[in-house]
Amino acid sequence: MTRLAEVIKQLETAYPPDRAESWDAVGLVSGDLEQPVRRVLFAVDPVPAVAEEALAWGADLIVVHHPLYLRGTTSVATTSYKGRMLHGLIKRDIALYTAHTNADVANPGVSDALARAVGLVGDLVPLQPFPDDPWRGLGRIGDLPAQVTLAEFAQAALGGLPETARGVWFAGDPDRPVRRVAVSGGSGDSLLGAARAAGVDAFLTADLRHHPASEFVETGGPALLDAPHWATEWPWLPTAAALLDGSGLQVETRVSTLVTDAWTQAART
Repeated sequence: MTRLAEVIKQLETAYPPDRAESWDAVGLVSGDLEQPVRRVLFAVDPVPAVAEEALAWGADLIVVHHPLYLRGTTSVATTSYKGRMLHGLIKRDIALYTAHTNADVANPGVSDALARAVGLVGDLVPLQPFPDDPWRGLGRIGDLPAQVTLAEFAQAALGGLPETARGVWFAGDPDRPVRRVAVSGGSGDSLLGAARAAGVDAFLTADLRHHPASEFVETGGPALLDAPHWATEWPWLPTAAALLDGSGLQVETRVSTLVTDAWTQAART
């Protein structure tokens, strides 16, 4: 029998909680460290649809990327959807665990999986490494197998990421040559300066705001590609599941394919 504590030990070896940002909320949200774990479901978001999938499959643990209560709470009452979901998980002995920014900066972590998903090959290096650990940090830089145009890379990225309503936006000359690329899973506004300094041909991330992106493009920065937040982080799930699969623990893993991106429809002309 595998205990929850044993599963958490494996996860926290790969994704140390002390590497999470100070504002983050990672670790065990609910669950008994001594409870048995046979099935583990991996998902990006702790939302009711994921909880329902876990229940239907018979999961004992859900590992998610995004925190349930990022900004804290004073109540888990069933008057909110989060409270109702958490009550349901606890009643059914389904534990909930979060690996967020500690998984972002891990090696391999969220951005490594994103880099491979959009076609980067060879060695990857952090876009913004930790001062005390040059092999860990935010984002990744790598190379495509061959030079392509920006439009071709955008199309390849679209094909490598899970399908969403919006797809991938890009800014820059569609015929611009692209070979060296930086990526960052999730919101990447804070890394625009690092991408410029790295001298890459393109930077792919999510949640870029209008004004920073506009100024970046107008002042000669790398081409920008903006993909849905959920889609840039989903590729990490299979790698995290594989971590447990190869750990020797007697657990079965499953990666949720539910699209939990916030944007579900797009109107087009």
